[in-house]
Amino acid sequence: MLQPQPLIENLELIARQVVEGFIIGLHKSPFHGFSVEFAEHRLYNPGDSLRHIDWRVYGRTDKLFIKRYEEETNLRCCLVVDTSSSMLFPKEENKLNKLQFSCLAAASLIQLLKRQLDAAALALFDENIHYLSDCRSSSSHYRMLTSKLEQMLSYQTMDKHTNAAQALHQIAEQMHKRSLVVVFSDMMDDAENIDELFSALQHLRYNKHEVILFHVVDGKQEIDFEFENRPYEFVDMETGEKIKLQPQQIRDQYVSKMNNYQKIIESRCHQYQIDRIPVDLSEPVLQVLYSFLIKRNKMV
Repeated sequence: MLQPQPLIENLELIARQVVEGFIIGLHKSPFHGFSVEFAEHRLYNPGDSLRHIDWRVYGRTDKLFIKRYEEETNLRCCLVVDTSSSMLFPKEENKLNKLQFSCLAAASLIQLLKRQLDAAALALFDENIHYLSDCRSSSSHYRMLTSKLEQMLSYQTMDKHTNAAQALHQIAEQMHKRSLVVVFSDMMDDAENIDELFSALQHLRYNKHEVILFHVVDGKQEIDFEFENRPYEFVDMETGEKIKLQPQQIRDQYVSKMNNYQKIIESRCHQYQIDRIPVDLSEPVLQVLYSFLIKRNKMV
């Protein structure tokens, strides 16, 4: 079995280069501080940001009012990375696996938060949370988070299941101030656990956190099931279970069920106002983040 080669030798340097590659194109911060407490309404003036309009009041009065707040704070952001064994796929030379891709993207966002003097935290989970930092904005703290992500680039632990629901519930309980929670995961939990998973994501939303889900997959193999028509032995990376078959025997059924599962996730995210970013490993990290941040930039 091929072992992934160390494609990234200095995560902080590469993450900084990624950020510098797109920051010039952003006219304003794609992330913004959260307001502490609602104070009053005022009439909308041309040029005001549309995101602060109270649409419920508009529905009752047919007039545009802006919500004003007592205090604006710097952003607090928690980056949550799934480190379960399924994130180690694919094991190919000269190609980032899902965990490595997620670590590079998370490190790039850390660099962006650092530029804005915002506070960042990092959580790593599989069956349990095995790392959760404080949320701080010091330079030494940023370096510590990046160093932790760099350690994960060579992470090889097998047979680690996913329990995203439990981890997200714990994070929701431990984060006492309103924050931006950015989750990197392949969402490869059992389909029957989908309600429990989205209950945990809803817990974050109920606690007033904004949630962004980077849904990371290898589209060619995991979604389209594109394999040569020859015998394979497929191994479940989280349970070790093995099965021998020819891909063409089950391809249509697999693709149908996987597409349905993707649609369920997309629909639930829309229902709970979670910003889902579909990520295919065939796309460069720079392009994924650039498209996402340009979208955010237009919303601010």
